[in-house]
Amino acid sequence: MSLIPEKKQNPAVKRVIGVVSGKGGVGKSMVASLLAESFASRGLNVGLLDADITGPSIPRMLGIDSFRAESDGEHLYPIENEEGIKVLSINLFNEKEDEPVIWRGPLLAKAIDQFWSDTVWGELDYLIIDFPPGTSDVVLTSFQIIPFSGIVVVATPQDYVSMIVRKSINMASMLKTPVLGVVENMRTMVCPHCGSEIALFDDGTQNGAQRMGLPLLASLPWRKELAQSRALRWSELSSAVHRDAEILANEVELALASLSSGSSASQG
Repeated sequence: MSLIPEKKQNPAVKRVIGVVSGKGGVGKSMVASLLAESFASRGLNVGLLDADITGPSIPRMLGIDSFRAESDGEHLYPIENEEGIKVLSINLFNEKEDEPVIWRGPLLAKAIDQFWSDTVWGELDYLIIDFPPGTSDVVLTSFQIIPFSGIVVVATPQDYVSMIVRKSINMASMLKTPVLGVVENMRTMVCPHCGSEIALFDDGTQNGAQRMGLPLLASLPWRKELAQSRALRWSELSSAVHRDAEILANEVELALASLSSGSSASQG
């Protein structure tokens, strides 16, 4: 059986961006949320799918953990947050947000298929998908069925993290999923007292993306306001965080345009 079956298209969704990493704890959900919020702040129609079925965090991160999504038996309906981002997560269907999802791989894969195929997203300029760490059934099924415009890889600049993250990059390559570049997280931290940047993680390179042979989309420092916020509401974030998120969104759009022009040139 081919690893790359025919994709399930959704003409209403213009671009699908996956946020991945082979390693947990590197800030994927934060990156996915900031990317979605930056796009939404530009007046674009944005959706955010929480594909981390067993460890969902997106509803709380976007401040909608007290809401519940709906289903009519055939379709799923996302919740909109205050920025108008449409959000779907398994935690929006659980009675309690700390209720565990104890499913084996095939059920997890089926859930992600339903989230993509059965959700009424409406017209979207971007659908951002926040993935669990590793190369699990959820990631494999998603790469097989969803027509990704590209994926964003998140990593901290540590040698062993780069090794683990490359597994996700190689998986994407095997499944013909384009990789847009790397978001390097927490190379430095911003001192909450004086505002200066202090080295935090350092793998001996100028940027960790060099080690992985990919473009650097953004380098995001550790910030206390992000680490300690219960929810990342765009209207409450500092101008510095807005600037970081906007740089990331700009670089993602440039990488997508580069892919598109390269594809057109090869067809010509």
